[in-house]
Amino acid sequence: MHKIRNLCKKAFTPVSMMVIPHSNIRPLNFKMPLVGIFISVVLWVFGTIYVLSAVINSFEYRSMGEKLNYYSQQFIEMQTTMSALKNSEREFKRLLSLKTKEKILENIDTSDAGSIDIDIENLKQQIRETIKSVSGIKDYLRHQRDLYFAIPKGLPAEGWISSGYGERKHPITEENDFHTGIDISASYGTPVRASSDGIVSFSGWGRGAGKVVVLEHGLGFSTLYAHNSKIIVKVGQKVKRDEIIGYVGSTGNATGPHVHYEVWKNSSSVNPTKYIAEGRS
Repeated sequence: MHKIRNLCKKAFTPVSMMVIPHSNIRPLNFKMPLVGIFISVVLWVFGTIYVLSAVINSFEYRSMGEKLNYYSQQFIEMQTTMSALKNSEREFKRLLSLKTKEKILENIDTSDAGSIDIDIENLKQQIRETIKSVSGIKDYLRHQRDLYFAIPKGLPAEGWISSGYGERKHPITEENDFHTGIDISASYGTPVRASSDGIVSFSGWGRGAGKVVVLEHGLGFSTLYAHNSKIIVKVGQKVKRDEIIGYVGSTGNATGPHVHYEVWKNSSSVNPTKYIAEGRS
C-alpha cells in the first residue's frame, strides 16, 4: 500500500517545463504533473495514428470506387455482348426454320452486328472470335442474298423455246450466225416479266431487235428482252422479279410474236437455259 502511494505521489509530482523562443519574448515556464505529460504523449501518438489511418482509408476508398466503376462498365458491356449474341442466335434459328434456301435468302436481315468489346481477357478474346464468326456468316449470307436476287430465274414469258442459244441459221437471212439468246414464242400481248430484281438501263428501239428492255441486276448480271409490242418501264426504274416490263410482240426483224431473251454475265453472253432450269422462286 505504501508503494502505491509513493507511485501515485511521483506520478502527480509537478515537472517544470520551460519553452525558450528564438526571439526577445520572455521564456515560458509552466508546471505539469508527470502523468499529464504521459497522457499527452499517448494522445498525440493515437491522434497521429488516427489521422494517418483516415488518409490511407480515403485513398483506399477512392481506389475501390474506381475499380467498382470499371467492373460495372465491363459487366454492362458483357451484358450487351451476350444480348447481341442471343439475338443473332435467335435470328439464325428463325432462318434455319424456314427450311428452303430461297426462303432463308429472302428473309435474311444483314444489318450490322456492331462492335462488342468486354474484359476478363480470356472471355473477351472468345467473344471477339465469336463476333468475327457471326460477322463472317452475315457477310456470306449477305453476298448469297444479293446473288440470289441478281441471278435470273425462269422464262420471262409463258410460251415455248422456238430457237436455242448458239450456232444456227438465221430465220430471215438463212445465213449461219451465233444466236446470243433464246427465242420464246408466245401469244401476242403476253406479259413479259423481269427474270430478276434490277434497274432499267435501256428502254427503247433497238433496230432489228425492235422494242428492247435491258435490265442490270448487279454482281455482273444483266438481261435483254427484245421484239416487245409495248414497253411499260423507263430508264432508271427499279423492278422486282416477275414484275411486268412489256408485252410480247414482233417488232423489228421477227417472223412472229416472240421474246428474244439474253442473259449476260461479266459483259459476255451466256446460255439462258442454265438459269431457266432453276425455275422461279
